[in-house]
Amino acid sequence: MLYDAYEWQRSLLAGASAFANAGAEFLSNPANPMAYFGGGPLVASALEVFAHAAAPRGKPEFGLPYTTIDDRKVVVEEDIVLRKPFGQLKRFRREGVEGGQKLLIVAPMSGHYATLLRGTVERMLPRHDVYITDWRDAKLVPLAEGSFDLEDYVDYLIEFLETIGPGAHMLAVCQPSVPCYAAAALMAAGKHPCRPKTLTMMGGPIDTREAPTAVNTLATQRPHAWFQQNVIATVPFSYPGAGRKVYPGFLQLAGFMSMNLGDHLMSHWEMFKHLVQGDGESADRTKEFYDEYRSVCDMTAEFYLETVDLVFQRHALPKGEWVHRGVKVDPGAITDIGLLAIEGERDDISGIGQTKAALTLATNLPKADKKYLLAKGVGHYGIFNGSKWREKIAPVLEEWIAAHAG
Repeated sequence: MLYDAYEWQRSLLAGASAFANAGAEFLSNPANPMAYFGGGPLVASALEVFAHAAAPRGKPEFGLPYTTIDDRKVVVEEDIVLRKPFGQLKRFRREGVEGGQKLLIVAPMSGHYATLLRGTVERMLPRHDVYITDWRDAKLVPLAEGSFDLEDYVDYLIEFLETIGPGAHMLAVCQPSVPCYAAAALMAAGKHPCRPKTLTMMGGPIDTREAPTAVNTLATQRPHAWFQQNVIATVPFSYPGAGRKVYPGFLQLAGFMSMNLGDHLMSHWEMFKHLVQGDGESADRTKEFYDEYRSVCDMTAEFYLETVDLVFQRHALPKGEWVHRGVKVDPGAITDIGLLAIEGERDDISGIGQTKAALTLATNLPKADKKYLLAKGVGHYGIFNGSKWREKIAPVLEEWIAAHAG
């Protein structure tokens, strides 16, 4: 019923968005006298803001056709290196450029598409051979493909690293810090030749007992059964994954936006003012952000519920209680993988200390192979996107990878 109600509302809003967009175009048309006086510009701007907010969205494109290397524009092609039912390994191949450290960027499976990391990919492209985990929208995966849980996630990461080959570095953004850390520990314990040279974790919930945020509190204040009963929905018959149990992306988006509702309202108010003033460039920047932010996808119920249970409620990894396919995940097995933990001073998703805990857990890793960076004045999104990511954080990451390139 929940998903059906959402689809009904989405259909209504799609129609309303189309009408509002048409109205905005009519009232702002240079041939229309109302575009120059009276309330025409105000109404047109208000309609445009509403049309943008209510418009339905699909999976965005990365849209990175070029990169610049040594002041030379280089064509970038997206190649699918490995296809799996619940995700694919994508490579950004730089035409005519060989070499560069291989970097696997692991995108979060938390309601958004991998394109949320467009800025991350763009910044790392000039110096690195970049791959990314392009997770699939669970509502588009037929039931015949089976299930996908946290153990499958770890298995996918290991297979992706095997496909890339020895010598790769791994960058985990937010949620995947936990399964990436587990994959690194398992591969290190088995002396796997394709274990990553470095693992960088950015704003990840390694130990959510440290400086718990509102997200952590929600997970601990409610029993596991509450999540099963209140946030899990069944995919409607209009999608290929009909009948699959999922945690809908629209619920995740609603949760994130409610945490900073005032900021989101102010952003739309500023967009409205820019449009009234004729500052289309500033308004477009806000639109671009929300085009990506509102593009959401579903995750399988088993993956979501297992993550809530193991990561946020039982704290299985830091307690040494996580068992993967019958094998204990032991951070102490990590002895030769450089670990870099990056946290944002203003992160309201993963509190300060949650990611840093990964360094403490790796008890047998030399101190020289551990590094911590607290990004001053940076929120969760700013860790991997924006000017501070490009100018302050990425250079530290590049130096860390270069130092472990041998």
